[in-house]
Amino acid sequence: MDSEKIIKPANGYLMVAITIALFILGIVMCISEENGFYLLSSIVGFFGFFGFILVNPNTSKVVLLFGKYVGTIKQNGLYWANPLFRKKAISLRASNFDSERLKVNDKLGNPIMISTILVWRVTNTYKAAFDVDNFENFVRVQTDAAVRKLASMYPYDNFADEGHEEDITLRSSVNEVSEALEKEIEERLSIAGIEVLEARIGYLAYAQEIANAMLKRQQATAIVAARHKIVEGAVSMVEMALEELSKKQIVNLDEDRKAAMVSNLMVILCGDKEASPVLNTGTLNH
Repeated sequence: MDSEKIIKPANGYLMVAITIALFILGIVMCISEENGFYLLSSIVGFFGFFGFILVNPNTSKVVLLFGKYVGTIKQNGLYWANPLFRKKAISLRASNFDSERLKVNDKLGNPIMISTILVWRVTNTYKAAFDVDNFENFVRVQTDAAVRKLASMYPYDNFADEGHEEDITLRSSVNEVSEALEKEIEERLSIAGIEVLEARIGYLAYAQEIANAMLKRQQATAIVAARHKIVEGAVSMVEMALEELSKKQIVNLDEDRKAAMVSNLMVILCGDKEASPVLNTGTLNH
């Protein structure tokens, strides 16, 4: 036997009546007939009580007889089977697992802190009970191993100044990373008959020793990107101003005056602080 076998033992409610009847009847007959032979009926009824199996909703009982797998009871209810059967309960409910924060290196070699949240459940009770030593511990260990592997496959973030143009990063590509993590964990847990319902990163940050440096780097990258947009917009505004002045013939500017105007406008539009205007009370040339 190397696969799950679903069984359904005898109805437990009927056997309750039978075992109670045998137990009481044996005692009554033994007293009334003064014959100890009727005690066998009470003994049979007494041992019959050990054969009851209660299966709660979304749980299962794996049944063994002297080390041999007999089957699995998945339908909830009260059942009765051989009192010599050994029963092992395995939950079929969805379980949450929040891993510890692990210190690993991303694809670029940067140390990061990462953890995952996993939602799983047992689908094959035979594999969960007999193919691994402890399936709950197996889930924890294999999840940590999958997270370590995933972190080494992707960078934490993109940095244009280094020429890294990765499409998928741990920080920004949440859906893609979650799908990759779920697939990796599911492959590892399939040996234990466990289904992965959801897997996603629960915590992600740079390690403490480089957190400040990376924060400054991100701020510098953001400032450069903002300056780029400011300069791009300023150039468009200066171009538009020169075109409008030329089109409407408000004033005729030679190349030197255009250069001076462009310089002044760029300083005003790209400066961090508000410009202080200087009024020219003379002529345009002085």
